[in-house]
Amino acid sequence: MSKNKSSNENVKLVFLVIFSFVIGGVVMFSILKWTPIINEVIGSSNNTVITKNETQVYEKTSLKAAIDKIYDAVVVVQVYNNDELASTGSGFVYKVDNEYGYILTNQHVVSDSKEIKVVNSSDEEIEAETLGSDEYLDLAVLRVSKDKIKMVANIGNSEKMSLGDTVFTVGSPMGYDYRGSVTSGVLSGKDRMVSVSVGNSSNNDWVMRVLQLDASINPGNSGGPLLNINGEVIGICSMKLVDSQIEGMGFAIPIEYAMSHVESLENGKKIEWPVLGISMLNTTDTMSLYRNQIMLDKDVTEGVVIVECEKDSAAANSDLQKGDVIIKLNDAKVKDIAYLRYELYQYQAGDKIEVTYIRDGKEHKTKVTLGKSSD
Repeated sequence: MSKNKSSNENVKLVFLVIFSFVIGGVVMFSILKWTPIINEVIGSSNNTVITKNETQVYEKTSLKAAIDKIYDAVVVVQVYNNDELASTGSGFVYKVDNEYGYILTNQHVVSDSKEIKVVNSSDEEIEAETLGSDEYLDLAVLRVSKDKIKMVANIGNSEKMSLGDTVFTVGSPMGYDYRGSVTSGVLSGKDRMVSVSVGNSSNNDWVMRVLQLDASINPGNSGGPLLNINGEVIGICSMKLVDSQIEGMGFAIPIEYAMSHVESLENGKKIEWPVLGISMLNTTDTMSLYRNQIMLDKDVTEGVVIVECEKDSAAANSDLQKGDVIIKLNDAKVKDIAYLRYELYQYQAGDKIEVTYIRDGKEHKTKVTLGKSSD
């Protein structure tokens, strides 16, 4: 009798356990299906919920809020020559005053232009005036009427960025038809040294210290803003490394560097770069060196060769002379002409620097008081 009773109690216990699991499952299913708990958690992180066919897809990294902070500040820059559209680029409004709005873009976007117009996010075409530009900075400042300005960009700080941080761009790749395009990626590198040509030169004349990004940029993006996750400008897209075997490498001028020069550009002042007062060649330019009757030791493979010291120049007033190979400015190594300009332009006219050079196979040093480019 007791054995049958024990058996009945075991059956009841099993039934109770099964019933509890079923009821618990039903309750849990109801919570997940009909309560907003998940939505509230995701919503608190500024994520976007997309509903399609009763399925919710949670987008964790939407840039919408950041894009809204910059979109109306970005313009298409259109360059006209002889009443015909010659080229396009991008730019952004960085400040306004009582009368005007001021736009930053690249110098190579507006160089040799007869007429410039910008197109804002409302598709208004606006006459623009170039206040100042510089080919070594690759920066230009444009001015338009204040009443055409829809938004002013927030200026950030590239120095606070870390590798892997999210970045994005807004611009007009391939021109007007693709205006307002947004691309995103990560900050791939900082303090990259990239050699570029200036004007119509086919040589590497100048080195720029730039930010590297993997966000897609194309012709027409030049001059547009590079932005952080908060929609603040941290750089100005300036160039793309173009090679059939390389993809996803773009570059931007750090915003701090650009902003340190805008006052001069706004006032139309010519940037007075310091100069040594020499004509020069790279050590690798053997044919030109031969034509100038300059022979180098075979061990000298880097540096800048002096072809001539200009009369009454900084170099002429030092120990430098034709045939000397400059290898350092102060403690900075000089590999070629592009690097010499980069290091030289860290100083001001009137500064005294130490130049290390090679003559007759031996290393020498001399002090040079720099002149200015307007001399």
